[in-house]
Amino acid sequence: MLPTLDCRIHGYPSCHPGGSVLWGWLFSTPAFHEFFITRPAARYGATAIALHWVLGLAIVAMLCMGWYMAGLPFSPQRLKLYNWHKWAGVAILALSVLRLVARLVRRPPPLPADVQSSMPRWQQLAHHGVHHLLYALFFIVPLVGWAYSSAAGFPIVFLGLVPLPDFVPASPALADALKPWHALTAYALAALVALHVAAVVKHQFIDRDGLMARMLPGRGRCAAERA
Repeated sequence: MLPTLDCRIHGYPSCHPGGSVLWGWLFSTPAFHEFFITRPAARYGATAIALHWVLGLAIVAMLCMGWYMAGLPFSPQRLKLYNWHKWAGVAILALSVLRLVARLVRRPPPLPADVQSSMPRWQQLAHHGVHHLLYALFFIVPLVGWAYSSAAGFPIVFLGLVPLPDFVPASPALADALKPWHALTAYALAALVALHVAAVVKHQFIDRDGLMARMLPGRGRCAAERA
């Protein structure tokens, strides 16, 4: 018979009763413990987790699309991708507003005391600084892109159905000034996303401090009860 998981062994007072024997066996294997079973901290809420992953995937897709379409010659395919890129920017802007509101309504859990005490001061500053800059660029990149499109005389019609107002008046000179800033802020966002992912990998596979578990969906019952 496969062993089942006793959450109390790993610091949990109880576990969700619906777990299967197979999952219990998987959670009990040494390999799973080596890489994934860590000290769970207070978790983010379900809304924050959902917005984090949806927004993260949307940003990666938009950055890849922007990098790809910039090298295409003028063609119907490029025009179509530009429209999709604009729609993705509008969606990301809306998701960023929702995420900011969710963060203000329910404050994120602080870093666990043992994790915070093991981090040098510069890492703590980098942790908070990167998060604040990410939130700022969530808004700056799409807003600058919207302004550039408006200044260039190309209004945005979201999904081909909803015309959006011009963010700024049409102005070729302003469009020329905004175009490089849209690219620069997008590259800055890509760099910060890469830095964020690198920090997650470090915490998960080098420090093994359980920080990543706070933002993983579907594993919240035991961790929440532990708090």
